[in-house]
Amino acid sequence: MDLQDKTIVITGAAQGLGQKMAEMISRQGATVALVDLDHTKLQDTVRLCSATGGKVKDYPADVTDESAVEALFNGVHNAFGSVDGVINNARVTSDALLVKVKDGKVQKKMPVEEFHKVIAVDLRGVFLCGREAAVHMIDGRNGGVIVNISSISRAGNVGQTNYSAAKAGVAAMTVTWAKELARYNIRVAGIAPGFCNTRMVAKIPPKSWTGSSRQFPCDGSLRRRRSDARRCSFYKTTTAPVAFWKLMVGCVYEPRYAPLSVR
Repeated sequence: MDLQDKTIVITGAAQGLGQKMAEMISRQGATVALVDLDHTKLQDTVRLCSATGGKVKDYPADVTDESAVEALFNGVHNAFGSVDGVINNARVTSDALLVKVKDGKVQKKMPVEEFHKVIAVDLRGVFLCGREAAVHMIDGRNGGVIVNISSISRAGNVGQTNYSAAKAGVAAMTVTWAKELARYNIRVAGIAPGFCNTRMVAKIPPKSWTGSSRQFPCDGSLRRRRSDARRCSFYKTTTAPVAFWKLMVGCVYEPRYAPLSVR
């Protein structure tokens, strides 16, 4: 996909990976629709994208709210005439052990509210935005690209029952959508980054960080946001029928291809 004058929706665009992806895609001539609940921080991304000379519009929206997501994509279509791509990047964490045990006795359980909060944003939000993007792409008859941000935590990570479950679901939906939507010229890709230098990762307690850093290759250093942003830009521009790309720590790629048409 040539990004010039294409309309790309990016959720979770107020900071971190979302912000960097928005800036880099804007530099390639795309029109970016920036989505986040934090409207104040979202203005920083608006300024960065505007500085590239590209078209940009901000949308403060809750990706867990079905009616809000429907209104969001209708608004983007009305403003720019099409929805050519979406990057489902909005996510939250609320880490806790399933049960916390001390001296052989259970001291605390993971609250079900914290489980549902993460599932709502990280899984339900991806589902709603992916569905509405597909609706507009099919109606527009021009195809498009859906990029879902998963995580290496999809394979399971201590203290992240909710987050790991959500990201595993995102990875599964990515493959499913690629098979379902290929016939409409809609390509679906996934990126499962490791630990990146973002504000969300900065909240990890030092004690937990020591164990996590052992997963890094060589010197255990954090990935930079720009690196994963470039991957996302590639998925938006390539014409290969990519169904799911898993980006592991150390830039290990495992491509899986969907058929060009599904009957």
